Amino acid sequence: MSGLRPAAGLAADRPPADLPEAAPLARLPSRLRLGVEFAVLFVGLPLGLAFGLPPSIMWTLLACSFALGLVLLALTPGFRFAEFLEGRPSPGWWTAPAFALGAGAAIYALTLALLPQALFWMPIAMPDLWLTILLFYPILSALPQEAVFRVLFFRRYGALFPSKAAAVSTNALVFALAHLFLWNWVALLLTAAGGAIFSLAYLHRGGRNFWFPVLLHAIAGWLIFTIGLGRFFYHGAVPT
Repeated sequence: MSGLRPAAGLAADRPPADLPEAAPLARLPSRLRLGVEFAVLFVGLPLGLAFGLPPSIMWTLLACSFALGLVLLALTPGFRFAEFLEGRPSPGWWTAPAFALGAGAAIYALTLALLPQALFWMPIAMPDLWLTILLFYPILSALPQEAVFRVLFFRRYGALFPSKAAAVSTNALVFALAHLFLWNWVALLLTAAGGAIFSLAYLHRGGRNFWFPVLLHAIAGWLIFTIGLGRFFYHGAVPT
């Protein structure tokens, strides 16, 4: 990718040209402080949840992470909360349906291979819970996760990465790490893939496209709990 170079200290370095307009390092806290913030929020908290905290605290931790993310965004030079209401066009009307078809096929195949008895079990056996998930998952799960893992990640910490590929790859890894507490490879695999896809959706045409990855994230959650892999993402199934 042309024009990509590593950040070089505390000069007015900007993120690579194909990342959104994160504040230059000269206007942000020191590179060391940013690195510490990043490590605590995107590595320390997930590891703490996986190894030292009860899974039942997941929703509380998500709420606290969302609140902390908003505070850090408010402290990020150049960020405006109005950006959450802005959105640049998606690649086309077909993008979300195409994602739904591809993700649905993959989830269906995994369900048949791993839990065939769970195929469409929730909408059939627990329709009230299923409808509740369809209604609240986008607002209570997809939206706060996208605010932290896409908007905060790229707007505040984008300048730490030498290229778009490095940023997207790291985002996929830390998004999967946030689901380590579920202790199954299915959740890690799907969240790593989802993290990469949601990142690219957010970065489409220069970034600041918050609602596009929220939509894709919501679709993924709906498909997971509808088709039959919800057990792998339900904290009540975590071994104790």
